[in-house]
Amino acid sequence: MKIKHFYLIASAALLTSCYAPKRDCTDFKTGEFTFNYEINGEKKTGRFTRDEKYSVEYYENKVDSSSVRWINDCEFVLKSLKDQSSIHFKILETTSDSYTFEYSNAARDPKKELIVMKGKAIKVKK
Repeated sequence: MKIKHFYLIASAALLTSCYAPKRDCTDFKTGEFTFNYEINGEKKTGRFTRDEKYSVEYYENKVDSSSVRWINDCEFVLKSLKDQSSIHFKILETTSDSYTFEYSNAARDPKKELIVMKGKAIKVKK
């Protein structure tokens, strides 16, 4: 009986480990996007436009521009033109009109804990 359970568990583990999310990242290098975020428990929506070299973010009646440097088809770094801070983004999964990503500070401070956040961007225009 125990060997039967072992094969059942091993088969289930093998099937679930073979799942790979779809990552057609090149479709999301440029365009206009919206994203949801939360500040002090209040849900908000922002938007950004991105071309080959720049990204312009619109949120809370503010505008922030950044340069874009692609590391590969699914990873890029935004460098703020205002304060020169950099954020590293990695696209984890794509659908036909959105992508799920994680992001963190690109410059690591050894005195601070690395915090990685997740988000979802929805493409509204090409």
